[in-house]
Amino acid sequence: MESSGNLKVLNALDGAKTQWYHFTAIVIAGMGFFTDAYDLFCISLVTKLLGRIYYHKEGSPKPGSLPPQVSASVNGVALVGTLAGQLFFGWLGDKLGRKKVYGITLILMCVCSIASGLSFGGQPKGVMTTLCFFRFWLGFGIGGDYPLSATIMSEYSNKKTRGAFIAAVFAMQGFGILGGGVFAIMMAAIFDSRFKAPPYEVDPVKSTVPEADYVWRIVLMAGALPALLTYYWRMKMPETARYTALVAKDAKKAASDMSKVLQTDIESEQEKLDEVMADSKYSFGLLSKEFAKRHGLHLLGTTSTWFLLDIAFYSQNLFQKDIFSAIGWIPPAKTMNAIQEVYKIARAQTLIALCSTVPGYWFTVFLIDRIGRFTIQLIGFIMMTIFMFVLAFPYNYWTRPEHNMGFVAIYSLTFFFANFGPNATTFVVPAEIFPARFRSTCHGISAASGKLGAIVGAFGFLYLAQNKDPAKADAGYPPGIGVKNSLICLGVINFLGTLCTFLVPESKGKSLEEMSGEQEEASGERRA
Repeated sequence: MESSGNLKVLNALDGAKTQWYHFTAIVIAGMGFFTDAYDLFCISLVTKLLGRIYYHKEGSPKPGSLPPQVSASVNGVALVGTLAGQLFFGWLGDKLGRKKVYGITLILMCVCSIASGLSFGGQPKGVMTTLCFFRFWLGFGIGGDYPLSATIMSEYSNKKTRGAFIAAVFAMQGFGILGGGVFAIMMAAIFDSRFKAPPYEVDPVKSTVPEADYVWRIVLMAGALPALLTYYWRMKMPETARYTALVAKDAKKAASDMSKVLQTDIESEQEKLDEVMADSKYSFGLLSKEFAKRHGLHLLGTTSTWFLLDIAFYSQNLFQKDIFSAIGWIPPAKTMNAIQEVYKIARAQTLIALCSTVPGYWFTVFLIDRIGRFTIQLIGFIMMTIFMFVLAFPYNYWTRPEHNMGFVAIYSLTFFFANFGPNATTFVVPAEIFPARFRSTCHGISAASGKLGAIVGAFGFLYLAQNKDPAKADAGYPPGIGVKNSLICLGVINFLGTLCTFLVPESKGKSLEEMSGEQEEASGERRA
């Protein structure tokens, strides 16, 4: 049934049956997200190797490791770049169009992935400086992919299955993490069989073969491949009808483009569009009182929930090395050579991705249009809160060897409910509830808020989680509040996320124009 105030081209999109072009759009946008996740998370697979190669200390009983400041820079600079890219490309996507900017982000990601692996210099300082430089700009390109992919998918989708389509794009992130782990396992296995080396405790120098320097470079550079494969198809996609009609104000081109996509004749209705656009109510700006009145609480809801979620989500990675070591997935570093350590770390992260991360994403895809965004997000935050407190209060109980597997099971469930929960819905909702002319910008602001939370989670808790006893804190770090108190803090953060979820409206089964109020504006103008 057509909505009275909507253009026929938009009604055609809302009511379209699931077609081949929907799946094509998911793959094109999804491969961008596959690349994003691969590039952001693959660095954690090779940081130990970088420490062994460039920070080896003669006579040390332990292999070399990155100093705290260097480690924070290498791991965090891409997150800072991503935050900046989300804001900039989100804004640019509303100014120039989704399609024009979409190609720029992909090229930037490809070039910087390759350049990261070509980081030059013979000394540690030179290599780390150039690596950080290129990873910042890699993150900048990745940041642009967040608002653009979400917005493009939401504007191409029908209203019945829109949530599943946007969530499917985001779910490719799980396969990107999985792909990074599998590729690192393959490279490590090939190099370890070709270049044999003793464990560090047997021969500290020979345990890191010169060829190990190629391993981390190949792993980082491979991130360019999936993005390159989809560049041609990304450039062939027409601009979304909603941008063309509602922002560029060209109903004729919007109808023409979508007629080809949907393979049906659609009336352009340029006069009707001109009437609607002439309404002063339709011209309010992002920083206006009208926007604050209509969408202020919604933007507060999307930014706060994404911020709180990413603090919890990214800080969970801090406990992985302790968990993996405790259950024997990663033996003590001195018992392995450099390439074997890459293999063990990649295997452990791949198992976590396979068992909890990927399934959580796809549970969301299958259920989001059945039970709704609000319900999934609420359940996710509540379960994460419960599991954090279950881990925190009896923490000393979980540290005993006989209870390690129980700790791992609950830890995995927190990841599952993050992905079958707010990690997916915080990406989906901002692409649905704001007007077309602000949609990419508001998604970029929401996503940037999330990345700010990621930086707080990854680095704030790196210091907070240190032992209270200065003698037991990691080398180079001041004493913190301990793991138990850090887990309690994360439980409180997840509870705040539960409360902030009530600021976010449910968009299940509604058109984008219904959610953003643009249909209401159009109907009001026609009645007037």
